[in-house]
Amino acid sequence: MQVDKELDTRGLNCPLPILKAKKALADMVSGELLRVVSTDPGSTRDFQAFARQTGNELVEQVSLGKEISHVLRRR
Repeated sequence: MQVDKELDTRGLNCPLPILKAKKALADMVSGELLRVVSTDPGSTRDFQAFARQTGNELVEQVSLGKEISHVLRRR
C-alpha cells in the first residue's frame, strides 16, 4: 500500500498518537493516506474511535509484534 505520509509514535502513550495523527491529517489533502506506527496497545481501539468521530476512514490496522500500524485515509 502506497502511503503519502508516515508518522512514528513508538513509545508514546494515549492520547499522543491520536493528537499527532490529527495534526498530520490537517496538513494532508482529501484521499491521502497516513500510516501511524504505535506501540501503545490501546491505540487499536483509540484509532477506531478516532476514525468514527472524525469521518476519516480507517483503512487498515496490522499488529507486527509489539508495533501496530494504523492507516487512515483523509476525509
